Amino acid sequence: MLAMNYRGPYRVRAQHKPDPVIEHPGDAIVRVTRSCICGSDLHLYHGMVPDTRVGHTFGHEFIGIVEDVGSSVQNLKVGDRVLVPFNIFCGSCFFCQKELYSNCHNTNAEATAVGAIYGYSHTAGGYDGGQAEYVRVPMADVGPMIIPDDIVDDDAVLLTDALPTGYQAAEMGSIQEGDTVVVFGAGPVGIFAAKSAWLFGAGRVIVVDELEYRLEFVKRYAQCEVVNFKDVGDMALHIKKMTDWLGADVCIDCVGGDAAGSVAQTVTGRLLKMQAGAATVLHWCINSVRKGGNVSIVGVYGPTFNAVPIGNALNKGLTLRMNQASVRRHLPRLIEHIRAGHIDPKQIITHRIPLEEVSDAYHIFSSKLDNCIKPILIPPRAHEVRAVTASVAK
Repeated sequence: MLAMNYRGPYRVRAQHKPDPVIEHPGDAIVRVTRSCICGSDLHLYHGMVPDTRVGHTFGHEFIGIVEDVGSSVQNLKVGDRVLVPFNIFCGSCFFCQKELYSNCHNTNAEATAVGAIYGYSHTAGGYDGGQAEYVRVPMADVGPMIIPDDIVDDDAVLLTDALPTGYQAAEMGSIQEGDTVVVFGAGPVGIFAAKSAWLFGAGRVIVVDELEYRLEFVKRYAQCEVVNFKDVGDMALHIKKMTDWLGADVCIDCVGGDAAGSVAQTVTGRLLKMQAGAATVLHWCINSVRKGGNVSIVGVYGPTFNAVPIGNALNKGLTLRMNQASVRRHLPRLIEHIRAGHIDPKQIITHRIPLEEVSDAYHIFSSKLDNCIKPILIPPRAHEVRAVTASVAK
């Protein structure tokens, strides 16, 4: 099969590798019809995450058609159209029982904190991802969801990570009716966090980024205010000026360790790797939120150390909540929102790129070229899948 292949920082290519096979009775093999490049993939691409190994296939956002199932799989059959949450989880451990699917205790032998993730570094289990023609899906009876007939592919693929992560970012902010919410980052997750903040009752939403085309997009899509941090000397002071000198009720970090905006953080976190990524936005969140406010963190940082102003958080009496999104928990409600027209995920897709051109796709997304918001990859056999599916339907 054709698959994305990691060759080192800033070096990826499309390359042939063996097709995945059933390794356990609970596995399924999915033929991919859509996969995305995520901002979290860029952390890998930039060499920010430890134990990202040469030869690995990225991609934790994908949908497809079930091609084969193991002998114990009961809930899927060949031909089902499925979306696959980026979390790999068992469904039965202590954490899964609490719907903390991103912290599953049984699927990632490489770490005690995060559960397993498709197509991420070996700190997340080392499972190959969906930027390929085929992918092995473990725990197939609990993870994948059959896509309802009225949900189109372009919406479904964004339900595997970006939309649920943005939605959970807003949820973890414990937004109260009328709250002022500041979202740092106008990438796909930040865009969805801003849109979701309204669903939780926000009275005012402000999005901070440095790229004008992204700020213009989120202003239209999420009907929010925007701030370009390049025009701001002191972010905390600026947010306080915008909020009657109190600070925001909720600040959300949708950026993570690749953040710009501070020379010191960039040098120590991104260049010298003295800490696990630039903690610029963590500082902005903690210092911009009001006393007694809430900080929600979904931006990805590498393990394990970051220079964070925890004393400020303590003295301000802040509540900090953070996690990888537990995608499966949010899907029923998000599908309701899509059906009701409250949110239209596919509008953020700006680029559809053949899997064969994955190297160019990463370059475009990483370098913020061509007003790119969200790129999706189309495997060469995706068209065959649609043709076969249509024929069977007739």
